[in-house]
Amino acid sequence: MYRDRIRLETLWGKVMSAEEAALSIRDGMVIGMSGFTRAGDAKEVPVALAERARRDPLRITLMTGASLGNDIDKTLSEANVIARRMPFQADPALRRRINDGEVMFIDQHLSETVEQLRARQLRPVDIAVVEATAINEKGGIVPTTSVGNAASFAVLAEKVIVEINMTMPQELEGLHDIYFPSRRPYREPLGVMRPSDRIGLPYVPIDPQKIIGIVITSKADSPSRIEPPDEDTAAIAGHLLEFLDHEVREARLSPSLMPLQAGIGSIANAVLHGFTESRFSNLTMYSEVLQDSTISLLDSGRLVFASGSSMTLSKPLYERVLGDIGRYRDRLVLRPQEISNHPEIVRRLGIIGINTALEADIYGNVNSTHVGGTHMMNGIGGSGDFARNGHLSVFVTKSLAKGGKISSIVPMVSHVDHTEHDVDVIVTERGLADLRGLAPRERAALVIDKCAHPLYRDALRDYFNEAVRSRGGQTPHLIEQALSWHARLRESGSMQGVKPPAPRPEAPARHRGVRPASA
Repeated sequence: MYRDRIRLETLWGKVMSAEEAALSIRDGMVIGMSGFTRAGDAKEVPVALAERARRDPLRITLMTGASLGNDIDKTLSEANVIARRMPFQADPALRRRINDGEVMFIDQHLSETVEQLRARQLRPVDIAVVEATAINEKGGIVPTTSVGNAASFAVLAEKVIVEINMTMPQELEGLHDIYFPSRRPYREPLGVMRPSDRIGLPYVPIDPQKIIGIVITSKADSPSRIEPPDEDTAAIAGHLLEFLDHEVREARLSPSLMPLQAGIGSIANAVLHGFTESRFSNLTMYSEVLQDSTISLLDSGRLVFASGSSMTLSKPLYERVLGDIGRYRDRLVLRPQEISNHPEIVRRLGIIGINTALEADIYGNVNSTHVGGTHMMNGIGGSGDFARNGHLSVFVTKSLAKGGKISSIVPMVSHVDHTEHDVDVIVTERGLADLRGLAPRERAALVIDKCAHPLYRDALRDYFNEAVRSRGGQTPHLIEQALSWHARLRESGSMQGVKPPAPRPEAPARHRGVRPASA
């Protein structure tokens, strides 16, 4: 019976169908929905809204924490409900509409969305639609498998619709740490001194009179689609673990390292799996997403505590962890994403950030979001929050994509998400380039030698050497050829066979960084 999940009796009369709740959403509204990387998303009201929109068209601005599960973005996109979307997505149907210019997508660092809402730099949220395990005696909302931006949406929105998910164990209560920074410029310091610290409440405190509808649901989260580790990701993990082991030997890190962060995705998840066989112990994690690798590390005893904003697991692990949540609850915490990704905390804790690149260039710039410089994949997510502020900023990628038709190491990235100033280490299955303390020319030589695939290594060397010889400069480039690899891919379907740069007149001495003899 759902009434034991709604412990404030005055709210019992607010229970209604998803269709009734969706009637409160009107054309032009800003809607904040719970959900972060397929976890903890509202599951019934969005579907009812899409069905209604097919009969009576309306469009909204949709804000979430990150990507949604249960094909919610697809369903809303195909019903033409979404006019604007932020700050992250991962759905192919929505992606097509974004790249066709039919949906305006605002790609943001995940720590910034609520800050902009709080400062009224964005339009305010009209209605928050959030999933909950329960509503407590005070009317506080107990989240499910993610927090993301849901807590802030509920506090800042004019009205709130709550979906009580009966599949979520009530033992999730106590897992969350809900804290809201005070307003600038008199903000108090955030008290997270270690990943296990709790500084807030185990529920979202709101005025229960704001709740205009409660919908009872019974749909599980969408399981993650993480692929198991393969030979290449195992090699990437091996290179990174060897590097970290060297950092320990050089007394730059202890055997427990610094708190770990890993972005969502198969490669980063597989790299973390490598830690289960490592010599490191008493590890901690301060991340956004707790994935399968997090649970494996907890089970192995290597990881002692993990802090995140969501728990996104494959189906077997999802069922096992939720079925035995008491075993893990004291070693996990879920926070709002503005806390999990907060730059000051990331800098102070000294996070080792491990994130995935679509491509990296020879100087260390990283593209995380755009294919061919124009077409959005998913979004920057929280990688920038950790890359700029962490103790170590590591980007991992396989050196080849599409069966060798694409090199992930290129002369110049087609879109820059993380500049060379924010990237410390690049790792592929071929090797690892430690870029710290290196000038651009030194970086280029190392990235080509250590990270590029042999199919493309000579072509990269030819490009770099000709750029140095004929153009010079602090960061040598042949501007008219810098994106020729991407142009060839667009025209022929492969980067292979790109023509070597034609020799050009050598740069004048002053352009090579050498003082002219007459000076």
